[in-house]
Amino acid sequence: MNKKAKVIAFYLPQFHPIPENDEWWGKGFTEWTNVGKAKPLFRGHYQPKVPADLGYYDLRLPIVREQQVELAKEAGVYGFCYWHYWFGNGKQLMANIFDEVLSTGKPDFPFCLGWANHSWYAKTWSADGGVGSKKLLMEQCYPGMEDIRLHFDYLLKAFRDPRYIKVGNKPLFYIFEPTTLPQLYIDKLQEWSKDAGFSDGIFLVANSVYKDPTDAFLNKGYNAVTYQRLCCAKYQFHYYNRLQRALFLIKRHCKKLIYNYPLLSEEYKNALIIDPATDSLNCVIPAIVPNWDHTPRSGKNGRVFFNSTPELFKQQVSLALRTIADKPDELKILFLKSWNEWAEGNYMEPDLKFGKGYINALKEALEEK
Repeated sequence: MNKKAKVIAFYLPQFHPIPENDEWWGKGFTEWTNVGKAKPLFRGHYQPKVPADLGYYDLRLPIVREQQVELAKEAGVYGFCYWHYWFGNGKQLMANIFDEVLSTGKPDFPFCLGWANHSWYAKTWSADGGVGSKKLLMEQCYPGMEDIRLHFDYLLKAFRDPRYIKVGNKPLFYIFEPTTLPQLYIDKLQEWSKDAGFSDGIFLVANSVYKDPTDAFLNKGYNAVTYQRLCCAKYQFHYYNRLQRALFLIKRHCKKLIYNYPLLSEEYKNALIIDPATDSLNCVIPAIVPNWDHTPRSGKNGRVFFNSTPELFKQQVSLALRTIADKPDELKILFLKSWNEWAEGNYMEPDLKFGKGYINALKEALEEK
């Protein structure tokens, strides 16, 4: 009997104060600060997005993390991919949430790590929900061998946890910016993981855009690629209708960043895992995207998926499941972007408008398959 697909949802370990954000944006700043201040920028724009069942939670509370897992299980999510921020020389941000998950053994729910290996700029975290400056806040560095060893020793503790998601014997490790990661890091992570008892090394997944050839990543030592199709010029907002365009321009919003989700969803369905650069699709992991609205962070420069609904998301999931149906069981993986990226309008958790709509949509698609 074929095994069910494993849906791995990206998980943001934020939503609690950290010293750095206190310094940069003011005491007590979290993602909720911008989420709560968000305003609609054009007619029909769903803002602010208000959490329902879990409320404006604090991830330092273990009970919240347990409740998130219960909702994820209800949706059919297999596990979380916790975003991991390692900037070099041992410097991390927002590591306390995952460290507690690791040390306590709770929640008892599969997980892996995704290295968000990019620098932080002021434009990414805007205290007033608008666009900040391009001031560098935290630089992503690759200092060399000593840092690689320090990083690997940290990762190894997670890899050895029985909850850690593996593909065969390989711990799954996701790289957000694979093109900037030095080859030495890839080689050493693979070498040392074998020395540590993972005979086949790490299952490295490269985040990419559809124009990047998959073979280029495979030749560097990655095992798989996933494409993040968060924009498509063909389906930008100015293809929607004249009335909305007029209202949109009155608000002085950049029309190039608004996408009609019903049409964009077709793009996801028509080119979900197609990669002309490789003969095999086994190395390409599809990503499903329920919604997107970056305006709480970026104001009028934020990208928006307009008219997103659970029903359209369900169609996208069903297609994704069909594309992986003939893969080997261990490669029947879907990445879900994301579980709780509220300030990007990219989440599955219940809100006041749709309730558990997206959770039910995913559940139904998985059960029908």
